[in-house]
Amino acid sequence: MDARHLSKRLLKVAAHVPLNARLADIGSDHAYLPAYLALKGCITYAVAGEIAEGPYLNTLHEIRNENLTKIVQVRHADGLAAVEKTDQIDTITICGMGGPLIRNILENGKGKLRMHPKLILQPNVGEAQVRRWLNINRYHLTAEEIIEEDKHIYEVLVAQYQPEAKTPSELDFQFGPFLRKQRDPAFLKKWQAEAIKLKKVLKQLEKAREMPLAQQQKMQNEIRQIEGVLSD
Repeated sequence: MDARHLSKRLLKVAAHVPLNARLADIGSDHAYLPAYLALKGCITYAVAGEIAEGPYLNTLHEIRNENLTKIVQVRHADGLAAVEKTDQIDTITICGMGGPLIRNILENGKGKLRMHPKLILQPNVGEAQVRRWLNINRYHLTAEEIIEEDKHIYEVLVAQYQPEAKTPSELDFQFGPFLRKQRDPAFLKKWQAEAIKLKKVLKQLEKAREMPLAQQQKMQNEIRQIEGVLSD
């Protein structure tokens, strides 16, 4: 992968970035996403933020190498601290991190969300935690994607701010309102594998007689919930 050839995962993310967007890509690593979009003429401005020294230097090198320094600003900063008011950011991407970390970045950077930018998020795990944060903060999902790449399954969550409150179901938080309806093969594969894993763990713990009843019931409920969604 490089600035001219994105992975399937990042291509899914790129497809949701509006034309002529002013983008902030947080945890940008090599800045492949903003560089790709800039080279394609899809964005007018971008900030590529990185907290770690090594990835920051990689990002800086990539942008200089592609002669994109007039369009993409590389900043060494923690989360949304990379974004300044004068950037006039209208779209934020955060990709390739755990759901709890993405949630914390958004929570700690709430002050940078006052203009309600579009959020395009790609958590590697813990998607439900991200969906809950979005709902609490009046960001409503407008699209979801799921893709399998290199034996991993990734979800992409796209959200826009809307002032009216909504009350998603627990199934929406856990499985995604769009993904549940779309029933993509990758979605089915992900949750079939999760059900198998839970059953295996449950069987082992029951055999060892090391499981409290409450935990056993919780796991049984999780398995039933997954099987219910898969059979819909």
